[in-house]
Amino acid sequence: MSGCDHRHLLVVGAQRCGTTYLSRALDAHPDVTMARPSPPEPKVFCDATLSARGVESYHRTWFAHARDETLLGDKSTSYLEDPHAPGRAAEMLGQPEVVVLLRDPVRRAVSHWRFSTANGFETLDLEDALLADLDDDRRWDPQRSSVSPFAYLRRGRYAEQLEPWSATFPSTTHVLFTEELLADPAVLSGLVADLGLDPARTPVPDGEVVNATPGVAPVLDAGVTSTLEGYFKESNARLADQLGRPLPW
Repeated sequence: MSGCDHRHLLVVGAQRCGTTYLSRALDAHPDVTMARPSPPEPKVFCDATLSARGVESYHRTWFAHARDETLLGDKSTSYLEDPHAPGRAAEMLGQPEVVVLLRDPVRRAVSHWRFSTANGFETLDLEDALLADLDDDRRWDPQRSSVSPFAYLRRGRYAEQLEPWSATFPSTTHVLFTEELLADPAVLSGLVADLGLDPARTPVPDGEVVNATPGVAPVLDAGVTSTLEGYFKESNARLADQLGRPLPW
């Protein structure tokens, strides 16, 4: 497989925004194949050594199963928050299609806390954990997680994370909102068309939630919710300005 035989697709995040659902929906299209095995996520462009190995190594490692698909897709949610990842991706892949999936950052933070708790990273209660991220970068074990499992709020500051990707790939960066993707099948069809593929060949997703944390989602205290909404106000305004559209949350 040569680097010229296929185009590339990167689903770069954000974490806990439905990227696994989107990745599976895209993988069901006959002209797309996503990296395998998954999990784990490739995260190649978060690592200078891995990305320096070049496109042939990337293909051998993650796309040995590929045949005649048009797009080779890599879903790695750590990419969005790594400012070096866009440059590494450009050096190896040229101009890949980049898909960013965003969600109400307060709801994302709650989902992130549930995920970190279920996976044994977090011991603090919900409100204490989220408010702690206002003040401190808590220590974490990079051997267990490639990114901080405690960046509940910082990871929701989408505007600053999006800028390096939009600047590097201004014509191929596609931003979707989780709320709209799940509510309207036309959003997925529109993305497929924007990727240069036939939307009519996209199987209809079954709507089943994937990669969900077991249990009932907790209700966030109203005062804490107000504090977090204030924290995200400036970032949300910047994001809406960048995208030229209102945010669904």
